[in-house]
Amino acid sequence: MNKWRRKYNVSMDILLSLWDVVMNLDRHLATLVQEHGTWVYALLFVIVFCETGLVVTPFLPGDSLLFVAGAVWAISGMDAHWLALTFISAALCGDNVNYWIGHFLGPKVFKWEDSRFFNRKALDRTHAFYEKHGGKAIIIARFVPIVRTFVPFVAGIGRMTYAKFLSFSVAGALLWVLSLVYAGYFFGNLPLVKDNLSAVIFGIIGLSLMPLVIEYVKARRKQASVVRLP
Repeated sequence: MNKWRRKYNVSMDILLSLWDVVMNLDRHLATLVQEHGTWVYALLFVIVFCETGLVVTPFLPGDSLLFVAGAVWAISGMDAHWLALTFISAALCGDNVNYWIGHFLGPKVFKWEDSRFFNRKALDRTHAFYEKHGGKAIIIARFVPIVRTFVPFVAGIGRMTYAKFLSFSVAGALLWVLSLVYAGYFFGNLPLVKDNLSAVIFGIIGLSLMPLVIEYVKARRKQASVVRLP
């Protein structure tokens, strides 16, 4: 019982820490910039690379991180162009690593029903999303948390040609990074946005999750209509 309680407490501490980071991302990032300067570029590269390139870390911040980083860079006077280049490089490196992992592992992954490291349900949903949208799913998924982590992996499993994958990957990374980083840089320090940053972060997350919600509702309605058929 005590062992279970300790595990529960550790899990709750981790969740609360992650929640604090997400809700106070601007404060944490500003502190890191002050303490470590340009070394923060390396940290941001690693975060986005892991969120994009490793299917076991889809929980890392993505959209909100890009927006808040742009806002913090505006305050600190650091170069937003280098920030954008860092994120684009990280996103492309992550995509490519993920693609080749999927390419070499292949269908074996779908046999891992009880894996502790892979979210099988998320993988199945992403596979359906990819089947529906094809190559453009790689661009669309850039703006959808969790899905953007799995789509390059699924593209590799589906044996999409690398040249085609790379073209969609570059387009998606450019659109994702440039839109969010420069939005944060130019609008993140307006009083209305700055004073309500938590609400803005929630709004970004909500908008990012909207495609998943829409797909889920459509699937439920379709399933219900099939059940009602005589």
